Amino acid sequence: MRKALRWLLALTVFIGTLSTAGAATAAQSEPTDIKDRLLSIPGMSLIQEKPYPGYRYFVLNYTQPVDHRHPDRGTFQQRITVLHKDVSRPTVFYTSGYNVSTNPSRREPTQIVDGNQVSLEYRFFTPSRPDPADWSKLDIWQAASDQHRVYEALKPVYSANWLATGGSKGGMTATYYERFYPHDMDGVVAYVAPNDVVNNEDSAYDRFFARVGTKECRDRLNAVQREALVRREPLEKKYAAYAADNHYTFDTIGGLDKAYEAVVLDYVWGFWQYSLLSDCSSIPANAATATDEAIWDSVDTISGFSAYTDQGLETYTPYYYQAGTQLGAPTIHFPYIERKLIRYGYQPPRNFVPRSIPMRFQPFAMRDVDTWVRHHAQHMLFVYGQNDPWGSERFRLGAGARDSYVFTAPGLNHGANVAGLVAEEKSLATARILEWAGVASSAVQKNPSAAKPLARYDQKLDVRGVEREPALRP
Repeated sequence: MRKALRWLLALTVFIGTLSTAGAATAAQSEPTDIKDRLLSIPGMSLIQEKPYPGYRYFVLNYTQPVDHRHPDRGTFQQRITVLHKDVSRPTVFYTSGYNVSTNPSRREPTQIVDGNQVSLEYRFFTPSRPDPADWSKLDIWQAASDQHRVYEALKPVYSANWLATGGSKGGMTATYYERFYPHDMDGVVAYVAPNDVVNNEDSAYDRFFARVGTKECRDRLNAVQREALVRREPLEKKYAAYAADNHYTFDTIGGLDKAYEAVVLDYVWGFWQYSLLSDCSSIPANAATATDEAIWDSVDTISGFSAYTDQGLETYTPYYYQAGTQLGAPTIHFPYIERKLIRYGYQPPRNFVPRSIPMRFQPFAMRDVDTWVRHHAQHMLFVYGQNDPWGSERFRLGAGARDSYVFTAPGLNHGANVAGLVAEEKSLATARILEWAGVASSAVQKNPSAAKPLARYDQKLDVRGVEREPALRP
């Protein structure tokens, strides 16, 4: 009996020794450097590492399926960047909804929580585009599934709380991600996110332009826009020369005349999207007596005459495709311009996408997201600018929403942020972001007015300007 017990004891010690040795071996084999940990993820490859004080910054490729429903039907390389601070800190998942910048930057929630930041390039924006490109695989669910796979790949490395964020189309993207994968993120901060629920009903935009800013500013802008159409002939000659000098063409939109009118009709919208009321002093005070050069310069500065050339549209084909298939696009009226001066009006997204790419609008896509947000939003914050046209059709919360908020920054445009909110809302928003990220102090939990960003402002790293896209794009 004693021998049997002695044998069992020895066997137990032996097994324990093996387990300890195995654990030690596993610990030794697991990478400890963050670059090695990232590159040990299947499908992850390094493009470049760039230095930045206090961080490690990586530009990476990640292998994604073209079709998440059928992952065996081809893959593509999707660019991501990682601004690494510490694996113990929360992580902010950012997308602009367009291309990803390969220079280090830190979005507002990242500064607030003093965390890591993962930034993702939206599918089909080059170079993150399958070849050949099956455009039917560019939709909001496929894009949300891209984010879900990146999150699942990185969560074992960054195990603390995660927040999704983005501005404009990026704010839309963060919202759609939450709708389709509501258990991934601990919170969402969506900036200036349009919500075009009914594509053919856009009267909210007309009401916005009838009262935004001051009458004096509106009158100045309206007069310049009208005058650019009155002087169509001489200014189109200037446009033709400008296009020839820069080797611009107009095949996609269907001609210089259509492109010219599209740029001019973007003028008032573009001003309020990217400028402040104080910038009205830069608009010609008397358009009727202004020179052709003054009218041209004002329109070019705000709208950009290159925007609707083939070369200007090419980068944004994925956006216009989505606008014409799921997102919707605004249409506004111009009561101060005689009908005879307007030949095309606001043109549909179909005019900005090459005809070789088929498009069919899905009217229920945005209704589905809107309904979900109203009834199921949890830990979601929407921030809008008072003078931003895109906020005319916005996300709203219903009775089913929990711990979610919609705030408006007074006087601000498409660059509205938490820092621009009135004091009480700014404190509450900051406190909720800290809480969702799991880094709110006991003082903040007791009193939201004590909430402050945890990281000091960095002039180079922290981006606070408008996320500017040329022409009428969110």
